[in-house]
Amino acid sequence: MIKKWIAWLAFIATGFVFSVSAVAAGVGNLERANNDLSDRASLQRGAQLFMNYCSGCHSLQYLRYARLAEDLGLTEDEVMENLNFTGGKFGDHIMTSMSIEDGTNWFGKAPPDLTLTSRVRGDDWVYTYLKSFYLDDARPLGWNNTLFDSASMPNVLWELQGIQSADYGDPDPQTGEFPIKGFIMSQSGLQSAEEFNQTVRDITNFLAYAAEPIALKRQALGIWVILFCLLFTFVAYLLKKEYWKDVEH
Repeated sequence: MIKKWIAWLAFIATGFVFSVSAVAAGVGNLERANNDLSDRASLQRGAQLFMNYCSGCHSLQYLRYARLAEDLGLTEDEVMENLNFTGGKFGDHIMTSMSIEDGTNWFGKAPPDLTLTSRVRGDDWVYTYLKSFYLDDARPLGWNNTLFDSASMPNVLWELQGIQSADYGDPDPQTGEFPIKGFIMSQSGLQSAEEFNQTVRDITNFLAYAAEPIALKRQALGIWVILFCLLFTFVAYLLKKEYWKDVEH
């Protein structure tokens, strides 16, 4: 029986890994985010970056300011003075100041809420997406993205990253299209490549936290749960031996 359960678990795990790999393969080559939810400093920086560069258009409507302060080790004053730009209360959900009507008029569709983006797309996808903007005169706002073609979002981090132009390869013999093989930095940003990578990693880390705040506590509790299960198994084994010691087999 135990062997059957182990076989089933192995089968499920293999299927899960395969499905995740298939999804990743469907969206192109993703860079590894290597974000760390236990890095509180990174989460704090990511919260500041998100509020300064992203919250003007995007909300985190399933996360409250109060919960953010508790999990990230911030005081109410620090959150309300530095991370709240909508005038909301400390117990409110994190909303955007942009109305749905304005978002629709400016971008063709109101920018989406980003609370669950990391869970839906994956951390590596978010990280790669934020680094993959390039100039495209054919787009209404002048920007495009290799990971999400024809994205309506402009590159809000261009001042930090610099301005990238597409580096096209040889035309595809079947379609005649010119594939993008990389980027050419046509204008330097305020940050070096390493500094910008850390900036994007911090934003990715914060969005991973926002998608599942309980993950911070779940990982810490998981160790104790495993220890409890091991202790319970040991006690159950001793109890079984005690009950069956006088039974002849």
